[in-house]
Amino acid sequence: MGYKIGELISRLESFAPPSYQESYDNATLITGDRSTVLTGVLCSLDCTEAVVEEAISLGANLIVAHHPIVFRGLKSFTGKNYVERTVIKAIKNDIAIFAIHTNLDHVSNGVNKRISDRLGLVNTKILQPKKQILSKLEFFVPPSGKDKVLKAIHTAGAGKIGEYSECSFQTKGTGSFTPSQNANPAIGEKGKAESLEEIKIEVLVPNHQIGKILGELKTNHPYEEVAYYLTNIENENQEVGAGMIGELSEPLEETDFLDYMKKKMELQVIKHTTLLKKKIKKVAVCGGAGIFLLPDAKRAHADIFITSDVKYHEFFDAENRLILCDIGHYESEIFTKELLGELLSQNFPNIALYLTKVVTNPTSYR
Repeated sequence: MGYKIGELISRLESFAPPSYQESYDNATLITGDRSTVLTGVLCSLDCTEAVVEEAISLGANLIVAHHPIVFRGLKSFTGKNYVERTVIKAIKNDIAIFAIHTNLDHVSNGVNKRISDRLGLVNTKILQPKKQILSKLEFFVPPSGKDKVLKAIHTAGAGKIGEYSECSFQTKGTGSFTPSQNANPAIGEKGKAESLEEIKIEVLVPNHQIGKILGELKTNHPYEEVAYYLTNIENENQEVGAGMIGELSEPLEETDFLDYMKKKMELQVIKHTTLLKKKIKKVAVCGGAGIFLLPDAKRAHADIFITSDVKYHEFFDAENRLILCDIGHYESEIFTKELLGELLSQNFPNIALYLTKVVTNPTSYR
């Protein structure tokens, strides 16, 4: 029995959790059934009619695309535009379409890391870390049960801060309780007040893993009822967010770097602001439309900011503090299909896996 489509989706969603996507996004299974047995998967930047036709010809019944073919609700399916025609063709031919968009942009090993790697950047980090995706978990445990509980919740994903794992803060105190006649206390007697030494443990937990972590806490805790507090916090998650910044191993002259980038990113055209007559060392990137990160690139003292979809007046906002480059939306993200292919091949080595040969770039140059 082969893999089911849902198994591949679950792996992709564990790499780039859906909760990391922006509110306007639609990173999800758009057509198809998770319980369907997989016959093959086609990775692409966009999902168009031509890509669906390619999947049909390859015998692949799952398309994993970066860009969702459907952003907003469709009120009719008459084939009046390319979105409706693509969805109709996919449904008629039992092709599942799965989109993994801004959630893949926001993970530290996602779209922007792929760009950074192609440019040879080192010491990379998220340019604009995401807020409100972490919570603080506080709970109480007797000393005899502490190690077992901590091991379980750390394994489930609690207590990670940047490059540090198994982080917690512990304070000793006295816990008190009175079990009811219907209780089954691990410590103490029914109807009798009890007080004992307990340890209060505080850890950070990613919001998308709260259910799993609480499950492990309750399963491994010695008490029948576990007392805990869960509080959403404003802290930035340094491993999740928009854009990326890194450094070249050796500084390059501006024109040399532009030529280097053109080769590495396989570009035909680069739009950029005035050169500043200084070497390039610190490089900020954002695949797709990333002009909203220009203030962050400035604050990080980037020498150059590489993105796409920059409007005419937005180029002025660089204010000669850095070079602002627009390399094209398609060009900035086309290598995402390789990222998806590698991720799937590492986890599902025996599936029929393809990278689209269809050029979905709606823009041409001459």
